[in-house]
Amino acid sequence: MGLSAILLVGGFGTRLQPLTLKVPKPMLLVAGVPFIEHQIARAREAGVSEIILATAFLAEVFEPYFGDGSSFGISIKYAVESTPLGTGGAILNASKALTGEGPVVIFNGDVLSGHDLVGQIAFHQSHNADLTLYLTGVPDARPFGAVELDPDLRVIAFNEKMENPPTNIINAGCYIFNREVFDQIPANKVVSVEREIFPKLVSEDYRIYGFVDNSYWLDIGTPAALLKASQDMVIGEIYSSAVPDHESDSMVLPGAMVSPTAALVNGCVIGARAIVESNCVIDGSIIGNGAIIGEGCVLRNCFVAENFEVPAASLAEFSYFGF
Repeated sequence: MGLSAILLVGGFGTRLQPLTLKVPKPMLLVAGVPFIEHQIARAREAGVSEIILATAFLAEVFEPYFGDGSSFGISIKYAVESTPLGTGGAILNASKALTGEGPVVIFNGDVLSGHDLVGQIAFHQSHNADLTLYLTGVPDARPFGAVELDPDLRVIAFNEKMENPPTNIINAGCYIFNREVFDQIPANKVVSVEREIFPKLVSEDYRIYGFVDNSYWLDIGTPAALLKASQDMVIGEIYSSAVPDHESDSMVLPGAMVSPTAALVNGCVIGARAIVESNCVIDGSIIGNGAIIGEGCVLRNCFVAENFEVPAASLAEFSYFGF
């Protein structure tokens, strides 16, 4: 029996609007596939055999795509929250669908990371931890919660966002829980594990450790970050086995037609069955399946919705078409 995991995918993605008005954030295409397909692939490769998707907003779109997970090499189940209860409520609700025993990996559904998940699991077990947090260093910790560690890497304090954080080490959004930790989350109550449960466990002397890894890390919560995640995967800045095969620093999905006079650069993605007409420049943009890009368009860091037709000679940067 392999490890179990919970993937938190219930958020509204308000910072990503208009992209998320009809599609939940974790199902937005990044390097040609839904973002969480990359996370599911990483979980499987780290020895996870069962994953529970903790859904809420637009919950109905996940199961038609992922099914029972058999085509992705992993068992996938779904835990739907009728009323959002914060990260703690989502984790507790999803934990009821887990089988087996042993530690559980918890992923935030909006973080792209290249951290050593196998190493984090081994660290958790070797330190006999109750809870192990993946932590990473950032140049500016003010937008995040800073985490303080003792010399043995045990967590001694969680700090809210503040002007002068005591450290640049932040909570990077992947946790390993012993199953007893679920019992510390109150039922039927809106609760944040980051702001409420984790500090409570520290105060009660639970064995909470930080696994510090300064590999690639990106919060994909804004359109600019989502574009960067897709571009970085296409050009190979970060590896994911879920990235479709492609031959250059751009990606053209099956059935797409690109004029030989069009230029595709900087990690752009041309969706399945899309058409890019002559003399276009598609720079770092994500072009949806079935979209049509008219002759002479120049699109830099843009999003084009499925089946939308961009008029010929359109010039745009950081724009949204068809959302």
